[in-house]
Amino acid sequence: MTDSPTEPRPEPSLWTREGFRDDSWRHADTLGEAGANDRVILPLAAFLALDDDARAAAAGRLGVLLLPAEPVSVIEPFLKDLALVALAFPAFSDGRSYSKAELLRRAGFAGTLRATGDVLIDQVPHMLRTGFGEFEVKHPTALARLAEGRIGGIALQYQPAAVPSAAGEAYSWRRRRA
Repeated sequence: MTDSPTEPRPEPSLWTREGFRDDSWRHADTLGEAGANDRVILPLAAFLALDDDARAAAAGRLGVLLLPAEPVSVIEPFLKDLALVALAFPAFSDGRSYSKAELLRRAGFAGTLRATGDVLIDQVPHMLRTGFGEFEVKHPTALARLAEGRIGGIALQYQPAAVPSAAGEAYSWRRRRA
């Protein structure tokens, strides 16, 4: 089922490993749309248009949204000042934001990585392994499974990840004799 142009899109629910929670961040097109103390996620162009004083004044409450075609390199100089980076998944088949998450973690970004857009339940385990901590979820099946605590995924992985496997064993399980 697709949304018709006359039907409003459902508001996403915010999910973390601790479960669903209220979202203290809001998406805005400009910093001026936010209140003086609001935590705001800006599109990349609006974030880059801010002068240094505006960025400094909003430190700790400023996030940026990166679309798949937008490079991580343009925000690298600002990573220490960003509390949140939202990475867009406009379609389930567009995985470029997985790579962006890995690049951000390698660049030393320690803030919150948020997945937004077409977040499906099958993607959540891999998103967690690549460093995402928050998810804007609106897909009905994903909402239901996450509410039930059924994340899914495969227990053993052999790829390195930003978040180590919880199984305790990593790559070495492949080298053991049966």
